[in-house]
Amino acid sequence: MTALLVNILLPLILAPLLPGIINRTKAVMAGRKGQPLFQLYYDLWKLLRKGAVYSRTTSWVFRAGPMVALAAVLTALVIVPLGGSSAPLHFAGDLILLAYLMGLARFFIVLAALDTGSAFEGMGASREVTFAALAEPAFLLGLAALAKLTGSLSLTDILGGLTWQIWSFGAPELAMVAAAVLIVFLTENSRIPVDDPNTHLELTMIHEVMVLDHSGPDFAFILYGSAMKMWILGAILVQIVLPGTGAVSPAHLGVSLAGMIGLAVLVGMVESVMARLRMVRVPQLLLTACAFSVLAIILVLRRS
Repeated sequence: MTALLVNILLPLILAPLLPGIINRTKAVMAGRKGQPLFQLYYDLWKLLRKGAVYSRTTSWVFRAGPMVALAAVLTALVIVPLGGSSAPLHFAGDLILLAYLMGLARFFIVLAALDTGSAFEGMGASREVTFAALAEPAFLLGLAALAKLTGSLSLTDILGGLTWQIWSFGAPELAMVAAAVLIVFLTENSRIPVDDPNTHLELTMIHEVMVLDHSGPDFAFILYGSAMKMWILGAILVQIVLPGTGAVSPAHLGVSLAGMIGLAVLVGMVESVMARLRMVRVPQLLLTACAFSVLAIILVLRRS
């Protein structure tokens, strides 16, 4: 029951709060009042009460895309532990399933974008899969380094096995993995410096341009799925940077939730002090993340 509450109910309720914290941080740093903290909740409620509009050029793929993507992300949610507790679904090799589920969600959003026949959405889909092809190896190699360091192939055991004692002798490897996961976090969630979620210029958009034709409940599913993906990747990053003691405790859960809030504030600060990178520079950033993960694996292997 505790695992169900911590790993499923809390993310389902709190995940839409993360974009609100990011936007409020940006507003405070810019000296503006900004959007309400719970703006995404209001938007989801409004979209769910509206009807969806479909082009005559689209097929069932366009309608299935948001639903399949949300289902894949929600399935991935039950694999990721939080606060030192065990994930509701955990087994040896579940980290591979996590990567495949995240890829499945992206695949169907891209298919839905291509199904519209729009040149703009096709351009955004092309950029999405290009950057994903570089982000996924960095993510998987980073998890592989953690698996070798902790001696486990289950995400629950990997994140639960990370303690301050491991940080004391494996700080270089863990720091490089954390840096790689942070870059992947910004890329997968279409945040600066990879993409600007607030831009209205189609020629510079990546994720937002893929969902231009979605409306009503379909768009709500996409927004909620994006918030859940931010929570999943953020939870992994926070538990790498803020490990526990190896035991489940309310204090560990509180630290993890505080870390999630701190991560959202950090993203808001990053977006306030720097601009989006030029499109040709983004692959270099992702290759840097891959290099961090590879170096982490090499250092772990040298220790063993």
